[in-house]
Amino acid sequence: MTREERLKQLKTLIEESTEPLSGEYLSNIFNVSRQAIVQDIAILRNRGFQVVSTPQGYFLPKDSKVYRRIIAVKHSPEDITTELMTIISLGGKVIDVIVEHPIYGEIRGNINVATRDDVVKFVTLMQSTGQNPLLSLSQGFHLHTIEADSERNLDEIEKTLKNKGFLVM
Repeated sequence: MTREERLKQLKTLIEESTEPLSGEYLSNIFNVSRQAIVQDIAILRNRGFQVVSTPQGYFLPKDSKVYRRIIAVKHSPEDITTELMTIISLGGKVIDVIVEHPIYGEIRGNINVATRDDVVKFVTLMQSTGQNPLLSLSQGFHLHTIEADSERNLDEIEKTLKNKGFLVM
């Protein structure tokens, strides 16, 4: 199979999938390395295919009406689970985390958590790999892009995070 044939099939698989497809899964299907899949995804993105990469795998964002907001929060690493669970319990999805670094400027990491299971997997992965969260680069201050089905849900998320002392006004 040529790379162009693989790219076409890879694009079709991602378009038709209802859940994220892991790099390992895709590399097994095409009998190529995980790095080859990463390179293929980069080529597809260069061609305008809007693939999102998360710890759970690759997917396409859905076209349904979603409201999005960037919020500023500050807390300790120990509060990550509480913060994320608060957001998802109120119907939100956390898309990313953004910190401002004095040397590198804006650093963004994809999170894409929308369920309790997603939060547990995210936090477990961070703990099991021994990696520090991005908020550790900015004394706990960071931004999140969050999504919800309505502005009302986003307002409720902000209100609850404020009450918990996480939201920065």
